[in-house]
Amino acid sequence: MKNIKLRNFIVLAGFSLIAVFVIGLLINLEIIDAYTAQILTLAGINSIMALSVNIICGITGQLSLGQAGFMAIGAYSTIFIANAGLPLPVSIVLAGLVTAFFGFLIGFPTLKLEGDYLAIVTLGFGEIIRVVFVNLKKYTGGPNGKQFPTIMTLNPAIAYMVIIGTLVLLVILIQNFIRSTYGRAILAVRDDEIAANSSGISVFRYKMIGFVIASFVAGIGGALYAPFIGFIKPDMASFNKSIDYLIFVVLGGMGSTTGSILASFVLTSLQEFLRFLQNYRLLFYPVILMLVMQFRPQGLLGTKEFSFIKTWESIPGYKAKIAARLKSKTGSEKEGGKK
Repeated sequence: MKNIKLRNFIVLAGFSLIAVFVIGLLINLEIIDAYTAQILTLAGINSIMALSVNIICGITGQLSLGQAGFMAIGAYSTIFIANAGLPLPVSIVLAGLVTAFFGFLIGFPTLKLEGDYLAIVTLGFGEIIRVVFVNLKKYTGGPNGKQFPTIMTLNPAIAYMVIIGTLVLLVILIQNFIRSTYGRAILAVRDDEIAANSSGISVFRYKMIGFVIASFVAGIGGALYAPFIGFIKPDMASFNKSIDYLIFVVLGGMGSTTGSILASFVLTSLQEFLRFLQNYRLLFYPVILMLVMQFRPQGLLGTKEFSFIKTWESIPGYKAKIAARLKSKTGSEKEGGKK
């Protein structure tokens, strides 16, 4: 058992190091150009936002259309906190906590609603946030936005490693949370609120936990977006942005963490690849959605997760080596028993 856990840890750590540091080194050496690095890094931010939407929609079972509003809160909070003299890493974490606090304030009166009503309230919240930031010209720059150049803006390799590293860390934390007692309770609430309530699970409490965690993740996404782009506008809290992040989750599969990330990278890259079509490239989103709804309504991965461990085990010759090792171990044990 210990050997299996150690092997799994080594495999996951290896893939993580390749995804973060090896590709970051290739960007630093300019083997991967700055434009491609920017697309990959932006896809990482979109993946973080897709994780946020997946937590509230796929795992908690609620429909939220205001995650872009939480992202905007995280982005502007980072600027305000960093301008107060705190280091950028501390500012990013504090911005996530500030966004989680706003998620608690919004979720407390609204999570008693369900379905379309909750979606309408969260949609209104996102628009309120956008209008507030537009009118606070002294602090946010109004509709013209606010600049925030940092080392992440100037160095694509650092930006990539920070954002993708954060994405990997969030995936690990979220997957462990889902397997915990709290995560299983949230899944029970998602599957059947009446059965969960009759089993002694506080439906409102666990909805609130999921909503606050989703708000925190969205805040981290916004907190990373601001120093990466170096410029933010209130329009980042618009309804269209929230719909984009929801599309990532629907395409990847509601409830699938790795599916949401895969869809985020695919659609972000596709959008840049089709940039020569100008605004007509946006037509591909509804076309892709219609095809998915027609032929695979559960999304690319459904509720399943992509497993690096199973991929590693599918390598030709791997199972034969394991079987030979177990056979030799069993034979040695038998010989030892005979003696």
